[in-house]
Amino acid sequence: MSKSKYGSFSGNPKTEWLVTENGIDQDMVLLEDFLFEDPDGKPWKAPATFPINGASIPRQLWTLIGSPFVGNYRRASIVHDIACGDATTKEERKAADVMFFYACLAGDCKFFESAVLYVGVRIGAWIDSPSFQASLSEEKRSFLQSGKRLSDDKFIKNKFLAIYKKLEADKKFRSPVELDELIDRYIEF
Repeated sequence: MSKSKYGSFSGNPKTEWLVTENGIDQDMVLLEDFLFEDPDGKPWKAPATFPINGASIPRQLWTLIGSPFVGNYRRASIVHDIACGDATTKEERKAADVMFFYACLAGDCKFFESAVLYVGVRIGAWIDSPSFQASLSEEKRSFLQSGKRLSDDKFIKNKFLAIYKKLEADKKFRSPVELDELIDRYIEF
């Protein structure tokens, strides 16, 4: 495992597509253990047989960022999926998102792309937060949980686009801490 200043992966993941009873093949399973070691030396393990579903980018942002299984962030998304699934607190979810940022960089994403992806997963955490969920009607909560599109797509896209434009204009954000300060100006966690 060759290590960069951003961390390193154990190699290329070995996966197999899973096909559901209704013929939809949007999930995969790991055939071997897969690992990312972050810049601080912390291992983030994705065990064999764990089902994965790509990058945790809110569906509302796929047309702007990319879909779950494309791009240099694919390996980062595997360990992020597991870390998010294991997270039981806001702090653990945030740590998973910070790891994702560094894993994107270690996976050869450019800094701007890694920052944009980080913003996307932080918005995903916000959408999953109890305060956002509580603000929705029961019908919208059920839509969100089913993965269907919300009437709030425009609202979420506008939040993301405002942050994206600020990132693009300033190009001064260099760490997850600085990115969080920017995100906090637009979104309440």
